[in-house]
Amino acid sequence: MDFFLDNLPLIFVFLMGISMLLYGLLDGYDLGVGILSVIPSQRKYKDQMIASIGPFWDANETWLVLGVGLLLVAFPKAHGIILGNLYIPIFFMLAGLIFRGVAFDFRAKSRPQTQHLWDFAFFGGSLLTSLSQGYMLGFYITGFDQNVLSIIFSIMVSICLTIAYVLIGANWLIYKTEGDLQIKAIKWARISLIGAVLCVALVSLGTPIANQHIFLKWFSMPNFLFLSPIPILTGLLILLMGYFLFLKMPQNKDDYSLLPFMLTIIISLLCFIGLAYSFYPYIIPTTLTIQDAASDRSSLIILFIGACITLPALLGYTVLAYKIFGGKVTKLSYD
Repeated sequence: MDFFLDNLPLIFVFLMGISMLLYGLLDGYDLGVGILSVIPSQRKYKDQMIASIGPFWDANETWLVLGVGLLLVAFPKAHGIILGNLYIPIFFMLAGLIFRGVAFDFRAKSRPQTQHLWDFAFFGGSLLTSLSQGYMLGFYITGFDQNVLSIIFSIMVSICLTIAYVLIGANWLIYKTEGDLQIKAIKWARISLIGAVLCVALVSLGTPIANQHIFLKWFSMPNFLFLSPIPILTGLLILLMGYFLFLKMPQNKDDYSLLPFMLTIIISLLCFIGLAYSFYPYIIPTTLTIQDAASDRSSLIILFIGACITLPALLGYTVLAYKIFGGKVTKLSYD
């Protein structure tokens, strides 16, 4: 019992991390679809793309609410520091979420001569949200250092995360669509995969430079040998995705349509594990540890009971939604 109570802060960090990971994967693909929606000029393709995320995008964002809520109640000291340093990009992220949410509903009811404005608002909101989240991640990695190098690194991560969202969005469209739009999605996935490879390389090299603590954790011996399977496996999975996207698709049959999306999830999980190891035992890099930032034990016990109710409910709802609305996209209607 004492072991459980002593490790409650670690349990909450794990739950918060899982929430953020699920948000990044689930809302990541619909942000990517939103960014890609600006490319096709024909309305039928835009309608198909938006319909592919229609039943899911609201539910996807609940994981962000859960993650931020856990941060607030379980780690109030860290919550104040993080939001205090990130209030400007958070403002832009919320503005982007509002724009895309409003545009999603209004485009379906707007007159034909004004619908393109809502389409652009949906694209702009998705792009702004993605860039803001990437900047927040980069600035967090640097420990909120206020210098030119930190800002440059944060901008780089901002662009890289947006490209990653585009990749997972394109792979989602490969799975959810068919015909001409699926062929277009394969082409988009090929281009974004090349960009994602460059981004993974840049972030992997830039992160240890931007944060000395991370450099020492990854490149000191014997850590380097123990951790080498993570980048090696990531590289192999990227090559496997490239093999299917460039050499095996498109096929007359739909046998491989889900594979690129699943590979993206596994690669993202490996990157998440690498980041989690890089930061541990800090919740604010090199500044505030998990134990020091946690609420008192009695509060965490009550919060843990609430989390045991909330988390399974969200998981159940998410699984149910994806089961009910599985398969290829159908027409999205508000009639």
